Amino acid sequence: MTRIRLPIHDHVVFVLVRPHYPENVGASARAIKTMGFDELVLVRPSRLAVPEHEMAFKMSVRAWDVLNSARRVHDLDQALGADNVLATSSHRGLSGVLTARAAAELVVDEAARGKRTAILFGNEKTGLSSEEMGRATHLVRIPMVGDQPSINLAQSVQLVAYELFVTALERRGARDP
Repeated sequence: MTRIRLPIHDHVVFVLVRPHYPENVGASARAIKTMGFDELVLVRPSRLAVPEHEMAFKMSVRAWDVLNSARRVHDLDQALGADNVLATSSHRGLSGVLTARAAAELVVDEAARGKRTAILFGNEKTGLSSEEMGRATHLVRIPMVGDQPSINLAQSVQLVAYELFVTALERRGARDP
């Protein structure tokens, strides 16, 4: 099977801030790997939400390299070091918020200029704090119906990674790999 490597793949880091469940860490590793990405950072994960946890390994399904190479850091400063920081949020009513698709267009454009982007995903229960969101250059929200306030952490990672990959493919003029 041929692996597609696009410029975007070298310019994006997925950052899980205070993840709580090992299943979400493993499923997030799988989510980014299926879209060709491989850089995952865990900021202050719970004692269970670590790559070596059995359930993280089980949920990563053939993305063990991404899971095992995930960096663990103590604070957000150690995770950043990017030109752009996108923070995901389920909060409604925030101004200047991008959809995942619009964010992907921005990130692909920035990657073409050699700029790196960190994409922040918050804790499963509390999301990102106001301070963490304040570190972002852009906010991203995945719209949902009114009675369902948010989606699972790994699902959010998958949707954002998918939009990045598809946008990069379209810009390259590539068809479905």
